[in-house]
Amino acid sequence: MLGLGVLSLVLGFVDHTTSWLDGSRSALTVALTPIVVTADLPNRSVRGIQGVFSSREDLRRRITGLESELIFLRVTTEKMAALISENNRLRGLLGSAAKLQDNVLVAELVGVNPDPEEQEVVIDKGSEDSVFVGQPVLDSRGLVGQVVEVSPFSSRVLLISDERHSVPVQVLRSNLRFIAQGTGIDQQLELQHVNSTADIKVGDQLLSSGLGNRFPVGYPVGVVDKVTFKPGKPFAEALAKPNAQLDRSRHVLLVFTERRVSEQTNTSTGKGDDRGG
Repeated sequence: MLGLGVLSLVLGFVDHTTSWLDGSRSALTVALTPIVVTADLPNRSVRGIQGVFSSREDLRRRITGLESELIFLRVTTEKMAALISENNRLRGLLGSAAKLQDNVLVAELVGVNPDPEEQEVVIDKGSEDSVFVGQPVLDSRGLVGQVVEVSPFSSRVLLISDERHSVPVQVLRSNLRFIAQGTGIDQQLELQHVNSTADIKVGDQLLSSGLGNRFPVGYPVGVVDKVTFKPGKPFAEALAKPNAQLDRSRHVLLVFTERRVSEQTNTSTGKGDDRGG
C-alpha cells in the first residue's frame, strides 16, 4: 500500500510538471469511459424515470387545470349568451312599448299553470301596481292574453290560446272581422264562422279589432296559416298562429288605455261617474 501511495505521488508530480503521461492518460480515459458510463447507467435510468413521472404528473395537473378553466369559461359564455338574449328581448319589449299610444307596465312571468287544459301564467304585478281584471297583456310581438285574477302583488293571465279565450280580430288585408278562439294548443287559434266565400288566405295578418271594448284596436294577434274550404259546408276551417311567443316570453307588457287611466284618476280623486251610485 505504501508503494502504491508513493507511486501515485510520483505519477502525479510527473503529470503536473511534464507532458510525458498525456498520451497514456488519454488512452486510459478512452478505455475507462464505457466502464464509467455502464456504472452510471442505473443512476441515469432512475433519474430518467423520475423525470418522466414528474413530467406526466405536471402534465396531468396542467390538463386538470385547463379542463377546469374550460368548464368555467363555458359556463361564463352560456351565462353571457343568456344575458345577451334577455337583453335583446327586453329591448324588443321596450321598443314595442315605445310604439304604443297607451301607458304600459313591464311585468315578469313568475309561474305557469301546470294543468294542460288551462293555459294560464302568473305575473309579478298586482293591484298594488294598478293591475285590473280584463287588462290586455302583450309581449314584443303581439297579444298574449288578458288578466283574469288580481291579488296585491301578482296576477293571473289567461293566454289567447286557451279554449276559454276569444278576441275580436280584423284581417289587415281585407278588413274582414272574425272571432279568434283559443284551441288549447300553444301555437294555434281558430277563426269562428268563416264564410266559405270569405276573402281570407294563408299569410293574412290578424289585428285586434277593438270590438267589445276589451282589447284596443290594432294590436297584432296572429297570422293565418291554414284555410280549408269544404264543398257543401257553409263555413271554412281557418287556423292562425299567434304572433306572441306564448311558450317563451318571460317579460310582458300590461296595457293601460287612456280610458282606464282616466277612470282610475277619477276614482282616486273622488270624481267618478255620478250614475254609479
